[in-house]
Amino acid sequence: MKKFFDFTLSLIALIVLLPPIILVAVLVKVTSPGPVLYWSDRVGRHNRIFRMPKFRTMRTGTPAVATHLLADPKQFLTPAGPFLRKSSLDELPQLWSILCGDMSFVGPRPALFNQQDLIELRTQHGVSTILPGLTGLAQVSGRDELAIPDKVKLDAEYMQRQSLFFDIKIILLTFLKVVRRDGVTH
Repeated sequence: MKKFFDFTLSLIALIVLLPPIILVAVLVKVTSPGPVLYWSDRVGRHNRIFRMPKFRTMRTGTPAVATHLLADPKQFLTPAGPFLRKSSLDELPQLWSILCGDMSFVGPRPALFNQQDLIELRTQHGVSTILPGLTGLAQVSGRDELAIPDKVKLDAEYMQRQSLFFDIKIILLTFLKVVRRDGVTH
């Protein structure tokens, strides 16, 4: 049921959101040199690496590490980067990853390939057995403000409680968080 829900909702969302997707692509292209999309190596289900697209919010040549590990992340942001991150519009291309089956709408956010501490904790808690998500329980419970062990606890809680109704609740809470711009630190 979850796979059907993800595929159907991502297809509808891609069609409905096509105009803003095009506008964001143009905004990225005209405000900074380089490609519109940034393809990031992420850790998926069973710790398999997959390529996840995002609208590029960082300048080309930025080190491929979690933003909080950069000494001064703001120096790497493109002119449109702060707006795209605060509004979560940079995440729209991930609908493609959902459509392809690499991600789900709801699940743990996919770790960067080099976030070993996060990957190991998720593996220990069995979280690596589920598809990563565009949003998740950790996203609506603090997002960037949560420490890694707290994120993993919430990921494990989601894994235990997952259901279609719980997914819908998290999607609705995500929408509210995005509108309020809660929990985004960079």
